Amino acid sequence: MSSFDTILVANRGEIALRVMRTVRAMGLKSAAVFTDADAGSPHSDFAGIAIRIGAGPAADSYLAIDKIIAAAREAGAGAVHPGYGFLSENAEFARACAAAGLVFIGPAPEAIDLMGNKAAAKRRMLAAGVPCVPGYEGADQAADVLAAEAARIGFPVMIKAAAGGGGKGMRLVRQAADFGAALDLARSEALAAFGCGDVILERALLHPRHVEVQIFGDAHGTVIHLGERDCSIQRRHQKVVEEAPSPAVDAALRARMGAAAVTAAQAIGYQGAGTVEFLLDRDGAFYFLEMNTRLQVEHPVTEMITGLDLVELQIRVARGEPLGLAQGDVQLEGHAIEARLYAEDAAQGFLPQSGRIAHWQPPCGDGVRADSGIVSGQQVPAFYDPLLAKLIAHGRTRADARQRLMAALQDCVLFGPVCNRDFLLQVLAHPQFAQGDITTAFIASHFPDGLAVAVPSSIWALGAALIHRAEQQRCAAAAGGVAAELLGWSSRGSLHSFVRLSCNGETQSVQVSDEPGRLRVAGPGWLHRVTGEGEGLRVDGRRADLRSWRLEGDRLQVATAAQIVTFTRQRASCGAQTAGQAGQVVAPMHGVVRDICVAEGDRVAAGSRLAVMEAMKMQHEIRAAAPGAVAAVAVRSGAQVQAGQVLLVITPQEDPGT
Repeated sequence: MSSFDTILVANRGEIALRVMRTVRAMGLKSAAVFTDADAGSPHSDFAGIAIRIGAGPAADSYLAIDKIIAAAREAGAGAVHPGYGFLSENAEFARACAAAGLVFIGPAPEAIDLMGNKAAAKRRMLAAGVPCVPGYEGADQAADVLAAEAARIGFPVMIKAAAGGGGKGMRLVRQAADFGAALDLARSEALAAFGCGDVILERALLHPRHVEVQIFGDAHGTVIHLGERDCSIQRRHQKVVEEAPSPAVDAALRARMGAAAVTAAQAIGYQGAGTVEFLLDRDGAFYFLEMNTRLQVEHPVTEMITGLDLVELQIRVARGEPLGLAQGDVQLEGHAIEARLYAEDAAQGFLPQSGRIAHWQPPCGDGVRADSGIVSGQQVPAFYDPLLAKLIAHGRTRADARQRLMAALQDCVLFGPVCNRDFLLQVLAHPQFAQGDITTAFIASHFPDGLAVAVPSSIWALGAALIHRAEQQRCAAAAGGVAAELLGWSSRGSLHSFVRLSCNGETQSVQVSDEPGRLRVAGPGWLHRVTGEGEGLRVDGRRADLRSWRLEGDRLQVATAAQIVTFTRQRASCGAQTAGQAGQVVAPMHGVVRDICVAEGDRVAAGSRLAVMEAMKMQHEIRAAAPGAVAAVAVRSGAQVQAGQVLLVITPQEDPGT
């Protein structure tokens, strides 16, 4: 048995805060680590002691084993909880903890090593009789060997990083002609994320479900499962919405999948929390995908249907205590669905976003849980994963949980960086999701362009009305002794104000007029009347469902139940310029330029790869929008750039291929 009273949480954001809450509830003390980019964040404020470990980049802070160990010693910690991501599946970190006399709250380093390498893990699973997808997991990583193996398996094939997961180093290849370029990208991304460019190949199942089983083992030989989670709603192979139990799994299939997951864990003598991931085909056949040797992001849905605190179980198992549960003790009650709130622009290819959070308003209510690690005024750095919060809802049925989660999202407000809240609402509202008929192809099939961003005229009217009233209040404050009823009065009748607003690349000139008890708001081809105050605002008599709004300078953000919209007020003196004009190719987000694929003088066709950028651990290709010649290259590989910064200049020409 191990004894400790202080746990250092080697992580940040929502998972660090979530772990610390359980640590405190158990009567233990917590210690945090933070960077300059995270200074003053909730997780560092919540802990009993917080220790600085770097400026910002993860490689020099949250991934620096020596700094984490030194911080644990400084804090007087006896154990380290890694959370998820960062060092959570790093066997060398687990060994370093043991060498320093610290208890690593997770499995043994040998289990992390084995399951962290997809090739070795798949070989062990095949030996244990766990069903696996046909593929190649050999040691020969020569490009020609991999190409030949891909041809043997048959296209489409999936390239996967052997040393990690989370969608990084993963590419779907539909035809042999695309294999070489996809392999280069997958290797580069895998090397950056995991320090190893090795890959495995698998036959691609194009429309499966992603169903995973939560397992738990202790040092006394007990291994059980806690049911499954359906994580099929994904974009770029990263989960967006998860639920438990899966709508596609009945009791008999649950028993088979659970038994296979337990077999997988027993085959490596697993202890602690782990997740065995499977691909589930429509015919009920399932195949081992990988095993995550850590707590999953989506663990709250399992907690909500089992009533168990998985972090508490992790800590007790790490202390050497028996799990205290048999398989028959696990009861699944109701349904839970989780939605991940990301700082990303779902209307622009899910590009990650960063910047200051002007206002954060999490939802609350019966059956609703919000796990977040953010506060108003906090900066969202570009160094880390864009996950901001997780919203989870539990209900008696799946329909109850879905409706409750939609209501929670409607009440959720984030002003500052663009987030995916509206996209999550569209996903949950989709009839096919409501029916539970989902696969990993759901987003690509139903939202090929991401978020539908049409802003109705009623929202334009609402924005103009809010600015008009804000101006009236400003004038009232400046007017001093002038009676409020005289403000806006004119002997010629109602006064008009003109507001010029831009949103999503569109600009409209709007006239706002004061009428008795209401505002008359007219724009190009539309007319609305706005009445009421605050959350009771109505447009043409209908409740606007306004949740919040914020005006900072000329930037207005409006949150209704359906949309979070950002307007920019255009002043008459401002001559707006659009980034990317005159052949400029600009950075679509903050990040690092990993590769410049062209040189000055090169001719490019539409769709030609120009550059590769990396942001928040994902790589993004930048391709030519039209044919032309490269007139200038403004940055070098390795450069840190801001969103909108010019990367290259292309002189338009006829397509060289024509």
